[in-house]
Parts: sequence; structure tokens; C-alpha cells
Amino acid sequence: MHLCPYDLTHLDNMKSLLTRWFLSAVALYVSVWISQATKVPALYLTLKAPLATLVVVAVLAIVNALIRPLVLFLTLPLSCLTLGLFTFVVNGLMFWLVGSLGVGLEVKTFWAALFGSIVMGILSGIANSFVRKRGDRE
Repeated sequence: MHLCPYDLTHLDNMKSLLTRWFLSAVALYVSVWISQATKVPALYLTLKAPLATLVVVAVLAIVNALIRPLVLFLTLPLSCLTLGLFTFVVNGLMFWLVGSLGVGLEVKTFWAALFGSIVMGILSGIANSFVRKRGDRE
């Protein structure tokens, strides 16, 4: 029985969204740090400001929501031919696109974009696995 007469699930959804956004920003920041720690100039990623990670993650989410599905559909035969490995290339291209928009992330080469998208995907996947999803029990 609920004691509150109002449905507050939208607040839980907003808290989850903001938590995932922050964790993705941390994952991007760590990805940039790892790319610079490799000492391989072809893999360098740079951020213009630490707070720019929040903007970059928001733009990356918009690009992944609007452009990535279309690109995945158009490259579906190639993805089938490579057994899905071409999806890594598509993710790298989306990362490179966000870097070329000038929102705070500088991507020097395609290999840096590919490296950054893979590292960020792994880190944000691990971090987001600890965030409760809607419908999960405590």
C-alpha cells in the first residue's frame, strides 16, 4: 500500500537518467585519460574543459538516438557480412562525428574515435550495470 497519493515514479526515472548521464560523463573523462596515457599520438582524445564532458555526453546521446539507427540500417549487409563487428566502426564514426561538432571533444583520428568509443562503451556499461532499472526490486 502506498502512503503517498501521488505517483512519484517519474522522479525515480529522472534520477536514474541523471545518474546514467553523470556516469557516462565520468566514463568519457576516463576514456580521454586512458587515450592520453597510452602515449600513442594516433589515439589521442582531448577535452576542452572537464565540464564539457556533460555536454559531449548529451550530444553523443542525441547522435546515438537519431543518426546511429539510420547508419546501422544502411550498413546492415556489411554488419551481417562481418558478423556484427562493423558495429564497432559505426560506433567509432558516431564518436568521431561528435568530436567534429566542436562541443568540447577533440578527436584526432578515426583510430582515436574507435578506441574512445570502445573504452567508453565498456566503462559506461560497467558503471550503468550498478544503477537500478525501473521495475527492479530492492
